[in-house]
Amino acid sequence: VQLQASGGGLVLAGGSLRLSCAASGRSFGGYAVGWFRQAPGKEREFVAAISGSGSSIYSSDSMKGPFTISRDNDKNTVYLQMNSLKPEDTAVYYCAARLFSSATMRVNAYDYWGRGTQVTVSS
Repeated sequence: VQLQASGGGLVLAGGSLRLSCAASGRSFGGYAVGWFRQAPGKEREFVAAISGSGSSIYSSDSMKGPFTISRDNDKNTVYLQMNSLKPEDTAVYYCAARLFSSATMRVNAYDYWGRGTQVTVSS
């Protein structure tokens, strides 16, 4: 499966963005998808993940309120709605898929990665 993340950009603090992760291939509902982010000089960080059916969701404790993950399997797309953005949310955001339908926070559990989309939040 190939993944393409989009929707990033420059936004003022307090603003919102919706990221999209579009997947190619069939049987997209069989893949769990996660969002991760990486700021310069920092390790890749878990943001949120959703199971193949969308019935199970995991979110980072620090981002659980402002960030919401969802998916539309008919459109082969996973979304990350980000509200109340802060400058510390500035990072490259990646989506990733794994060959199992169950979601996980572990970065090493994902088999396919998109190229990332830059999110910059200015104060």
